[in-house]
Amino acid sequence: MKIRYRLLLVSLILLSFGIVFPGLASAQDEQDPPSRVARLNYVDGSVSFQPSGEQDWVQADVNRPLTTGDNLWSDQNSRGELHIGRTSLRLGSQTGISFLNLNDQAVQIQLAEGSLSVHVRRLDPDEAYEVDGPNLAFSILRPGEYRFNVDPDGTSTTISVYSGQGTVTGGGRTYNITPGQRAVFTGTDQLSYNVQQVAPDSFDEWGRGREMREEHSVSARYVSPDMTGYEDLDDHGSWRSDPQYGSYWVPNGVEAGWAPYHEGRWAWVAPWGWTWVDAEPWGFAPFHYGRWAVIGDSWGWVPGPVAETRCVYAPALVGFVGGGGFGVSIGFGGGEGVAWFPLGPRDVFVPAYQVSPRYVEAVNVSNTTVINRTTITTVYNNYTVNHVTNVNYTYANNTNAVTAVNREAFVSGKPVAQAAIRVNAEEIQHPRVVETAALTPSHASVVGVAAAAHATPPAAIANRKVVTKMAPSPQAAPIGKPRPQANPNLSAAVVNRAGFSPQAQTVRAAAVARTVAAAPNKPAATPEPSRPGTSPNEARPNEARPNETQPNRPATPPNQPKPFTPPNRPNENPNQPRTQPTPDRQPDRTVKPPADQPRPQPQPENKPRTVTPPPDRQPDRAVKPPAEPRPQPQPENKPRTATPPPPERKVTPPAEQPRPETKPRPATPPEHPATKEKEPPKEPPKQPPKPEDKPKEKPKPEPQPQF
Repeated sequence: MKIRYRLLLVSLILLSFGIVFPGLASAQDEQDPPSRVARLNYVDGSVSFQPSGEQDWVQADVNRPLTTGDNLWSDQNSRGELHIGRTSLRLGSQTGISFLNLNDQAVQIQLAEGSLSVHVRRLDPDEAYEVDGPNLAFSILRPGEYRFNVDPDGTSTTISVYSGQGTVTGGGRTYNITPGQRAVFTGTDQLSYNVQQVAPDSFDEWGRGREMREEHSVSARYVSPDMTGYEDLDDHGSWRSDPQYGSYWVPNGVEAGWAPYHEGRWAWVAPWGWTWVDAEPWGFAPFHYGRWAVIGDSWGWVPGPVAETRCVYAPALVGFVGGGGFGVSIGFGGGEGVAWFPLGPRDVFVPAYQVSPRYVEAVNVSNTTVINRTTITTVYNNYTVNHVTNVNYTYANNTNAVTAVNREAFVSGKPVAQAAIRVNAEEIQHPRVVETAALTPSHASVVGVAAAAHATPPAAIANRKVVTKMAPSPQAAPIGKPRPQANPNLSAAVVNRAGFSPQAQTVRAAAVARTVAAAPNKPAATPEPSRPGTSPNEARPNEARPNETQPNRPATPPNQPKPFTPPNRPNENPNQPRTQPTPDRQPDRTVKPPADQPRPQPQPENKPRTVTPPPDRQPDRAVKPPAEPRPQPQPENKPRTATPPPPERKVTPPAEQPRPETKPRPATPPEHPATKEKEPPKEPPKQPPKPEDKPKEKPKPEPQPQF
């Protein structure tokens, strides 16, 4: 654990200066989850879904994120549409696909049977698209429109290239297909092919109509083109403008008192962990990208920047009350549950799953235009290294923004709106953390409460081989193949990795601190999140307040100034006590100066000189020194100052000498002329001899301050 924190601290320091070592960056990036997922956004008929690692098939849930290892099957006379950023995929009747790879570098899809159309609008140089069938693998080389058909017996594959270009690999050979060609490949070990002209059918025409809908989308002007799910915003809301946040989207037809992350359910999706699955037909992009804000009298969704760079997917942009949702739950009245609230545009999202600082920056910068990189780095550093607990979230104390359910409803993936618990402000601000009620995911957390699938793939698909050019992910299993009895995505290693949440633990610690009364000799442990003069709906950053106590981080108490060593400045006021007195000097300037005083009180005249009094000198006066400590040079430095100028320069500080004359005991110096060398550095200037005593001192070659 300490090694990981040290690694994070070092990397954050390097990133703050723009320094990134390739080995360090690659080691951290390996633990980052993909920045994109697939979304099933349209179903016509019956489409079945088999989650990664599970044996059961259930009815497909629109808006559930799809990733590596997930399988889909469209029943007879059924169709489905998916999106991966700006790439669209459409399934025809009796079609089965499996995601063998879905990450930032590759999209690899197995087409076991049926019809699949793929429209790739952009293809980066380091990005690969591959469609694998029973007898060949097709690599997409350029953006374009492609159509694939696999016969029910798995011995024939047809590929139509309407635009773009690709390469077929199979039977030990490679074939190129250019735009306008339709190639039919037959066989398994050896391929025979027939090239024809493309011939669109009804499935292609349906797909073209869906494409036209996206090309004329108004929402495409306000969001990143790589944002998955924006294509459904036009039909269910409108765009508005705000001086503070810019363009934002407002949903239509929501009930009074509606709040984000209320209509839907929670699901366990590895490697991210707890993931929000919204029930609204438009409920994907607004819950995995951007931020929500109360603008005027309604909620509005504020997207991230409109840029060509890929926006990073997040499982749920929320904060949990008391740290619930990642291993603990909180008590509401007589029960136990979980409560959450949407993050505002100024709230930094700290993922619950283990990631690198580079990922934290990307997932925030690509989803909001309000937070800068410095703030993101500071907040993440506070969470993971300093363990700051007094976090201030925009809507953490807004009872209309907080949604709560009992533990069983959360873990089993039940609809939140039906299981919601009403909580008051006191329960939100002072939650009772229940450590023993761990929110461990189960089989129900993965599949949810969806009904059993109406149709499943035929058993013959399990016996088909898959020809691949890229290596499939170890987490993926071809459609129809047997799955293990225990879902590997529910293993302790995966759960611990996805359940690690510095943000959740930070909020939990803050909640616990608020429940403990402050000690009488120190300020309250955790002040209220809302600052004076701010309303719960007002956006404010979720960073530690500068003047609050940091319970888990060594720091100077707020009522005590930071220790420091003041420099020897000429204009220093000698009457003002030092913040840090020297070890042997008392701050109240007692009459007994220390024998081992390293140097006298700094003055403008003797700043370059530091005279150390002899160790055997003992103070022989009980008088209180004057306010101005101007040290008198000692005889021990006679060899260094035995020059003619001293008697002449004796009158150099005349303005300083008359001032102590008003002090009593003028005859003290003459009483011990022989022990004058034992006088403390500050005694002579504090009580200089009167004019009548000066002749007694002149015969003695007394050294004077050097300037």
